[in-house]
Amino acid sequence: MWKFIHQLASPPHFYRIAQILIPWLAVPGLLLIGYGTYAGLFLAPMDYQQGDAFRIIYVHVPSAYLSMLAYMTMAVSAGIGLIWRIKLSHAVAAAAAPLGAWFTFLALATGSIWGKPMWGTWWEWGDPRLTSELIMLFLYFGYMALRGAIDDTSKADRASAVLALVGAVNVPIIHFSVEWWSSLHQGPTLIKEGGPAMDPGMLYPLLAMILGFTLVFGALLLRRVRAEVLFRERRTRWVKDLVLSGGN
Repeated sequence: MWKFIHQLASPPHFYRIAQILIPWLAVPGLLLIGYGTYAGLFLAPMDYQQGDAFRIIYVHVPSAYLSMLAYMTMAVSAGIGLIWRIKLSHAVAAAAAPLGAWFTFLALATGSIWGKPMWGTWWEWGDPRLTSELIMLFLYFGYMALRGAIDDTSKADRASAVLALVGAVNVPIIHFSVEWWSSLHQGPTLIKEGGPAMDPGMLYPLLAMILGFTLVFGALLLRRVRAEVLFRERRTRWVKDLVLSGGN
C-alpha cells in the first residue's frame, strides 16, 4: 500500500497513471450527465411550488457541491505539500484552483437565476450561503493571483498553501450556513434524517448529475495536473525523453 502511494507521488508514475484514468472518468461522467440532463428536463415531475423553475437544480446543486469539493481538494493537497514537501501535491492544488473557481461561478450564476423567480431578487447580501460562496470565489482568485505574483515556484507553493488552508474554514460555513443562521436557502434535502425529501423521479437525475459532474471534474483535474507536472518537470530527463518520443 505504502509502496503504491510512494510511486503515485512520483511525477512520471502519476503522469502515466493519470493518462489511463482520464477516459475511465470522463466517459461515464458524460454519460451520467447526459442521462441526468434528459431525465431532469423531460422526465422529472414538475415541482408543486416552484413549477419548472426548480429544474435548474440539476446544474446548481452539482456546481455548488463541486465548488466546495474542489476547494477541499486544493486545501488538502496544499497542506500535504506544505507539511511533507511533496511537489506533486502542490501541482494538484494549483490545478484544482481554476476548476473550483469555474464551478463556484456557475453555482453563483445559476443560484441567482433560480433566486429571481423564487425570491424576487437576483442577489441578497443578507443570505449567509450566498455571501460565503462569493467569499470562496474570491479565495480562489486570491490563491491564483498569489501564485502568479511569485516567480519562484517553491515560494509560490508555500505562500499559496497557507492561504488555501486559512480559507478552508469557509467551507463548513457554506455547508452549515442554512442551519446556523436565517437563510433564504432551504434546509438540507438530500442528506437528512429520514432520507432525501425528494420524489424519486426528481432525485435519481440529481444524483446522476452530481456523480457525473464529479467524475468529469476528476478527469479535468487529472488533465490539468498532467500539464502542471510537465511544466514543473520540463527540465528533467523523463520529460525530455517523453517529448522526443512523441508520447502523450
